[in-house]
Amino acid sequence: MQTSLRIMKPILEIQHITKRFKIGTKQESYLSLRDAIANPFKKKTQKDKTFLALNDVTFDVHPGESIGIIGRNGAGKSTLLKILSKITPPTSGKIICRGRMASLLEVGTGFHPELSGRENIYMNGSILGMQKKEIDKHFDEIVNFSSVEKFLDTPLKRYSSGMQLRLAFAVAAHLEPEILIIDEVLAVGDAEFQKKCLGKMNEISRSGRTVIFVSHDMTAIEQLCNKAVILQKGILVEQGTPHDLISHYLNENKNFNFNELPLSESVALADFTFSPAEIISGDNINFTVVLQTKESTEPSITDFCLLVYSAKGVRVTIVDLRPFIKFFTKAGQMLTLKGCVENLNLVEGDYSIGLYYCIDEARKEVLDINQIRVKPGLSLYSKVKPYLSQYRGHLELANNIKIN
Repeated sequence: MQTSLRIMKPILEIQHITKRFKIGTKQESYLSLRDAIANPFKKKTQKDKTFLALNDVTFDVHPGESIGIIGRNGAGKSTLLKILSKITPPTSGKIICRGRMASLLEVGTGFHPELSGRENIYMNGSILGMQKKEIDKHFDEIVNFSSVEKFLDTPLKRYSSGMQLRLAFAVAAHLEPEILIIDEVLAVGDAEFQKKCLGKMNEISRSGRTVIFVSHDMTAIEQLCNKAVILQKGILVEQGTPHDLISHYLNENKNFNFNELPLSESVALADFTFSPAEIISGDNINFTVVLQTKESTEPSITDFCLLVYSAKGVRVTIVDLRPFIKFFTKAGQMLTLKGCVENLNLVEGDYSIGLYYCIDEARKEVLDINQIRVKPGLSLYSKVKPYLSQYRGHLELANNIKIN
């Protein structure tokens, strides 16, 4: 008896997508038939300048995946989403889509300002290919989620940008598309609405539908997505798990090099090192801080601490050095403080180190001066497999528990 394995095809195939824009050219007026016929025979006086927004981007999206697209401004993220949403065609390459798609790229996209909120719900549902009875089924949920019931029969042009966003997201999320595409529009909403939207997107992804999400909020990407891709200058440079890619992306854009960093008018940071720079969770780590003074008199240092940040920019802890300021040793114009942080029980990952200080009444916080890497340590509970690092916060406390 033969058994056949059914291989599920990707719900989206992005194949060698390239998008080229003309830049720096004067926009032409509408052409007459005579102009259109004559143009090929006219001598061109200048070559068109072009900008490559996307360059040979290829990846697959499988049913039920939640994909976060990461990249700096101008990397091509929004251009890719507009091509996926069929707002603009690619210069070359093709998209194979095997599902009904809804997109939320800008506030008011796909809505008509002269129509009421009620009419826009039905119009947008029709654009998505839904029948009236399907829209009726979800109508109350959409209205309740968007919180615009009092203004439902008011023309959309009277809505604030926040009200338009709430209604647009509610329609896109509740009309059950197989693929939901969302750009950085959630930044327009207030904190309560953003939390509501993230909860709904989490629910959508768990239900087996596909989500493609662009955001500069790395916490949201990590929370919602099970896969991520990094775009850089229109090129897909990496794809993988969000936790690993976010750490790589954020640390790549930090500059940890410093050369006599000025802290005040009379003091500069000459050295700031950790040894070893890579430790196992729970190990000790040594540090050295060297200050260079421009004057013979010693500076007045009243505040001094090390700041420890996660790869996503969340402050994990501080190392308060105020009790040890008196231990700075002086040699010429150099002030040196050496010490050790014992049992640095951080969860594995990359961490950046900064300073907070008050020197000669100059008070400042300086970030990303140095970095350390923490590798996973051995747990006392060797029979229990630890949770993934993204689920464990920043401090590992499994070995600090005592049961009476």
